[in-house]
Amino acid sequence: MSSSDENLYRGEPPSAPPPWGPPAGPGAPGQPVAPYPPGPGYAPPGHGHPGYPPAGYGPPGYPPVYGRPTNTMAILALVLAFVFPPAGLVLGIVARRQIRQTGEDGEGLALAGIIVGGIATALFVLMLVLMIAAFGAASSYGY
Repeated sequence: MSSSDENLYRGEPPSAPPPWGPPAGPGAPGQPVAPYPPGPGYAPPGHGHPGYPPAGYGPPGYPPVYGRPTNTMAILALVLAFVFPPAGLVLGIVARRQIRQTGEDGEGLALAGIIVGGIATALFVLMLVLMIAAFGAASSYGY
């Protein structure tokens, strides 16, 4: 019986496999291994090619880009807003004024110092007023 795809082209028939075998020459089993490749034009490892100078430095690049400095008072405003809130509030206001004049970075730090220092100072003042009112009320009731 014959099928309809008998006469279709199926590619070239496989050729003979390549003659793989053990390598010949230095490095083959039973052959001595040279410390560097033999022959003209090869230098021992660690040495440059004969006739060429050693590699130098590349062309000069662009100078490094430096950012604007951060205002020190803005950093202190944020730190002192947690330690001593009124000082953080005042330093934040002064730092924002300096930043507008000098163009330094730290606007967000100063603003955070103002906000945290203002809220903490307001809470402290409110607590102080409530304590005074409570002691005044408690002292009006005698024994």
